[in-house]
Amino acid sequence: MALKRRTKISPLFSMASMTDVIFLLLIFFMITSTVVSPNAIKVLLPQGKEQTSAKPLTRVIIDAELNMYAAFGNDKEQPVTAEQLPDFLKNCAAREPEMYVALYADETVPYREIVKVLNIANENKFKMVLATRKPDAR
Repeated sequence: MALKRRTKISPLFSMASMTDVIFLLLIFFMITSTVVSPNAIKVLLPQGKEQTSAKPLTRVIIDAELNMYAAFGNDKEQPVTAEQLPDFLKNCAAREPEMYVALYADETVPYREIVKVLNIANENKFKMVLATRKPDAR
């Protein structure tokens, strides 16, 4: 005697609830991604392959041994400390008010040393340019 099943199992699966969940996740990530704003140092980056159009008049150089040198215009670099740097830059700014400061740092210099110089320039409202190559004369 053959018994028949009265209930049939349906092989179909409803995707309506899954699409609702994915849609809500998409909206959530779109809204939260516009709210996030990173807190970083604002840096003036060049827009082209050429050097920046503003020629930096003052150079600050940090070498691999963390020695700091500074020079104005075509003058020879002289050793300075982090404490002497603000006074040096203020003297340069008195000679040239529209002065740019170029920061040259060796690739082995820790970021904290670079940030010290950036903070000095930011506190005194100097325009900074982060240089990507070493100066020619030294």
